[in-house]
Amino acid sequence: MEKPLTVNQKLLTSDNRPSHYLYPIVFLYILGMDQLVKISQQQLAQRELEHASNAARRYAQKSRSENTWRAYQNDWQQFEAWCLKLNLRVLPAEPETVAMFIASQASDGLNPSTLTRRLAAIRMVHLGAGYPSPHNTIFVSEVMRGIRRDWGRPPERKAAAVDEEIKKMVDATESKTLKYIRDRALLLFGFAGAFRRSELVALNTWNLVHHQEGVKVTIKHSKTDQEAQGQVIAILRQSKSPYCPVQALQDWLTVAGIDQGALFRRMHRGDRVGQARLSAQSVAIIVKNYAHKIGLDSSRYSGHSLRRGFLTSAARNRASIFRMADQSRHKSLDVLRQYVKEEEMFDDNAGADLLNDN
Repeated sequence: MEKPLTVNQKLLTSDNRPSHYLYPIVFLYILGMDQLVKISQQQLAQRELEHASNAARRYAQKSRSENTWRAYQNDWQQFEAWCLKLNLRVLPAEPETVAMFIASQASDGLNPSTLTRRLAAIRMVHLGAGYPSPHNTIFVSEVMRGIRRDWGRPPERKAAAVDEEIKKMVDATESKTLKYIRDRALLLFGFAGAFRRSELVALNTWNLVHHQEGVKVTIKHSKTDQEAQGQVIAILRQSKSPYCPVQALQDWLTVAGIDQGALFRRMHRGDRVGQARLSAQSVAIIVKNYAHKIGLDSSRYSGHSLRRGFLTSAARNRASIFRMADQSRHKSLDVLRQYVKEEEMFDDNAGADLLNDN
């Protein structure tokens, strides 16, 4: 009894050449495959295009911080609402429209730095829509220059929470609740690292490397490291001090049961530790609260007071300006020189021996 032929055997002759009826089948197969390949190539191209488009949007979004994008969105909405109220064209806007807008805003009391950011938002939207930006025309530039000259006030700077004040704030956290233990760690660690508030709340457990002398902290992204190359600073262990920042952080992580993820987290009712990361604004609120607790004017303090406090205290202790820069990661020493200058104004003053009653 003969065995049934397989498909391959049906399509081949005895000498393994294609049988006479194989050719149309092969032709149809090749033709079909050609169409399938074309369709597949089109689908592949479409998928690749979508992937590339999504990647471009994702990387463009990362070109600026979330806070900056939110600020730009609000700035544009303010401009858009103002234009619609006065029946002026929003996009593309005339240079005169932009000039009148910033003049109106300045008259309402907005400072030049806020207006500069609003111009940046207007520029971003215009260029994104394919229009030339009116922000840097001569009319707008001259109006902005006049606003700066008329403002005539130095930029408002928040008070520095110096070493002695930080200790008093920490002493005001005597309660043993988890919230107070968190706040204690945040104040001490934030001060010792000269962190910006956004950097402080972005820290994760894997950003820390423990050493006998203290902790090395990798800051993955910061204001002066927009490309996220990463910066490493050292937080010294103060073993004999009740204000040791390293021990304060370890105490918080232990009682909160945090072994991975965000260091500083939001609290829920019942003194329960949440999973969500603490916001940058929350750092400012915490600093203000403790400033108020120790009798300071809380309106003069913010999250930035921790960073300013470290640099002011370091300058007061005659720390090397280069060591200060290592901790604060300032790219320019000019800013740090101002801290040093403010603390040394009365030292070896040029008028020290003048107007004496000798």
